[in-house]
Amino acid sequence: MGTPQHRSVTLLLLRHGLTEVTGTVLAGRSPGLHLDGRGREQAERAAHRLAGLPVDAVVSSPLERCAETAEPVARALGLPVHTDDRFAECDYGEWTGRTLEELAEEPLWPVVQAHPSAARFPGGESLAGMSARAVEAVRDWSGRLLTAGRAGRDPVLLVCTHGDVIKALAADALGLHLDLFQRVQADPCSVTAIRYTAMRPFLLRLNDVGETAEGLAPPEEAATDAVVGGGAGQARDRTRG
Repeated sequence: MGTPQHRSVTLLLLRHGLTEVTGTVLAGRSPGLHLDGRGREQAERAAHRLAGLPVDAVVSSPLERCAETAEPVARALGLPVHTDDRFAECDYGEWTGRTLEELAEEPLWPVVQAHPSAARFPGGESLAGMSARAVEAVRDWSGRLLTAGRAGRDPVLLVCTHGDVIKALAADALGLHLDLFQRVQADPCSVTAIRYTAMRPFLLRLNDVGETAEGLAPPEEAATDAVVGGGAGQARDRTRG
């Protein structure tokens, strides 16, 4: 492992699997919403895919659909699941539980689409507030893992969370204004991977629904400089569920 200033943290963001309303209803923080059969199958495939990675901690949103996705993954990794409210879905307030079709007629909808940094859901949370708490949670967990200092390699943090949270964290890593985060997509049970180094974050994967985890394990020493020319590398829609 490199010197402290060259240490990195690899963040794996796993979106929860499908529920019976994913893609049609803004589930938000609706209680009692569980994975359906498709979602449970997706979670098991994710567990198989990620089982060989040197993950140091598994953290989940408290909502059932994330906990049920994280559980088989954590079991495959031999780790407990930690719950952190800061990775919960955005609080959509009065929009929670309504169909996306009807919400598209609301006056706030164009703001959510084109100027999300100004959007605050009636009776709920702002998208800017959601982004800020998620970024702070990543910093907090990264600091804990770096302090723990497992010998021999840099830490890996796996977080099971929600589409808008993942989009916000990816935008933050890319240095994008929150108003551009709607350009990012995070499908059910996709993996988005970010490596945080002392100099800058690197987006390793975005909305990846492939079958392997090749290239996601931390290197022996993470470079902080971007590779000029790209280097040699290593051998769905409006849903807000």
